[in-house]
Amino acid sequence: MIEIGRVCYKIAGREAGKPCVIIESVNPTTVLIDGLVRRKKCNIKHLEFTPIVLALKKGAATSEVQEALLKNKIISEIPKKGEKRAAKPRPVKTKIAKEKPAAEKKEEHKEVKKEEHKKEEHKEAPKKEEHKEAKKENPKKEEKKPAKKETKEKKPAAKKKSK
Repeated sequence: MIEIGRVCYKIAGREAGKPCVIIESVNPTTVLIDGLVRRKKCNIKHLEFTPIVLALKKGAATSEVQEALLKNKIISEIPKKGEKRAAKPRPVKTKIAKEKPAAEKKEEHKEVKKEEHKKEEHKEAPKKEEHKEAKKENPKKEEKKPAKKETKEKKPAAKKKSK
């Protein structure tokens, strides 16, 4: 089943579904393939074998393999290698003019913080007063708790015997 020139289809990986040809048998479970896939070693579990066998030599070049696939009408045309793309012009970064020196920015930042702090104090103060008024309106019943009794009684200290 595994012989040089056997046409297969890849069934796993990024090249799944593409035709390839066995170029060389590396070991009982791995073969070297080429064709419309990258030339590489491949596990035979990732291949679907066909009954077609091409007349190729061991280690045939990629161009020879693709021509043989074209002659046997396995592929309609040999794919062209990708052309290099034209380089796109990179966008140019523009520098923003500084409006104020760093010292002025720091002073403004400090002033803003002070204003925010004052606003927070004004917000918190009414809440405390509201809380106190609510206590006056709804006084809780004060329950008298019984005084804690001492559970341990003090034992008189043992007298030492003097000689």
